[in-house]
Amino acid sequence: MKALITGASSGIGADMARILSNRGYDLILVARRKDRLEKLKKELKTEVEIISMDISSTFNCMKLYNKVKKQDIDIVINNAGFGLFGSFDDTDLDKELDMIDLNIKAVHILTKLFLKDFVKKDKGHILNVASSAAFQPGPLMATYYATKVYVLHLTEAIYEELRRKNSHVYIGALCPGPVDTEFNNVANVSFSVKSLQSYDVASYAIKQMFKRKLIIVPSMFMKITRFLSIISPTKLKLMIAYKIQKSKQK
Repeated sequence: MKALITGASSGIGADMARILSNRGYDLILVARRKDRLEKLKKELKTEVEIISMDISSTFNCMKLYNKVKKQDIDIVINNAGFGLFGSFDDTDLDKELDMIDLNIKAVHILTKLFLKDFVKKDKGHILNVASSAAFQPGPLMATYYATKVYVLHLTEAIYEELRRKNSHVYIGALCPGPVDTEFNNVANVSFSVKSLQSYDVASYAIKQMFKRKLIIVPSMFMKITRFLSIISPTKLKLMIAYKIQKSKQK
């Protein structure tokens, strides 16, 4: 059994690696920070291959796939991503384009390539890490929220295609709310509500993945928030979202 995890050097990705290793999975861990990956590897009980790579590059995504495609991979977790806080007319365009490349293009490419292999084998799991941000617009984090909508809707559409083919391949989306990870520092935000612990989110996600849950939402609070976002008028959602986002500003 083998799993590939992107964004595995810290946070949810690193904790998923710990959990899957404890379940007996050999691992391919992908991230930019080789030192972090090597440190994590020393903790794990199973065989671990480290690939230090920036997958925001389309070339590198293809390179990653070609490097590992002959291995018998059972699980692919697209976890790599980052956010950026600020008014859309003030935020840095280059950072936003990098975010789109990582949060959208890398997920799209790796999902497509590995899905083709999984469909041929009629087995395998793909878990795409989206966010509760995917459930509504996000003023002051407009680009990040939009990227997560893409991940969620792509995953949902593929799920239905697989279901209609009676495929045994699983795909699902993890949509957590605030999690205590390095994401906060990178995005330059401080959450106004209590953050979940990364290990708890990772553990819940893995369990729900094996139960073949399509949309995985840790915590009852975020489940209620999702329901309210569905029934609320768009302009009300926007006003509430802005106030919530503004409260995160450091």
